[in-house]
Amino acid sequence: MSLESVRQFFREKAPDISVIVTEASSATVALAAEAHGVEPDQIAKTICLRIGEDVVLVVTAGTKRLDNRKFKDRFGVKPRMLDAEAVVEATSHPVGGVCPFGLPSPLKVYGDLSLKAFDEVVPAGGATNAAVKIAPERMIALVDGEWADLCQ
Repeated sequence: MSLESVRQFFREKAPDISVIVTEASSATVALAAEAHGVEPDQIAKTICLRIGEDVVLVVTAGTKRLDNRKFKDRFGVKPRMLDAEAVVEATSHPVGGVCPFGLPSPLKVYGDLSLKAFDEVVPAGGATNAAVKIAPERMIALVDGEWADLCQ
């Protein structure tokens, strides 16, 4: 279901982009980089967080970590990661396949500035063995996201 919702998203909003399904798992940054032949930082990992009552997604370069100070300065609270069950409930995607595409309901998406270093990034595609290749600017535009400086 989750993979199909991502495919439907791209059929509707960007039919020139195909969801890539591999035999190899892309559940971790290292596995995804190997499976897609890119540098680990080109893997656009999506983190599902709670800000007060709201759930948001932060998409960042693969090896980057959230900077608690930058996050708190931006949002007024510390980031709180959702557990695996809450992630699936919010996104319909399993951990390791979480992406900002094909969501059951809109979530605010923040693209960390770390992604802007690349012409192309590889976010997951709704399953642990699915991904897409996309320009970071286009990814953020397609999901009505916003750029933010949130990582170390």
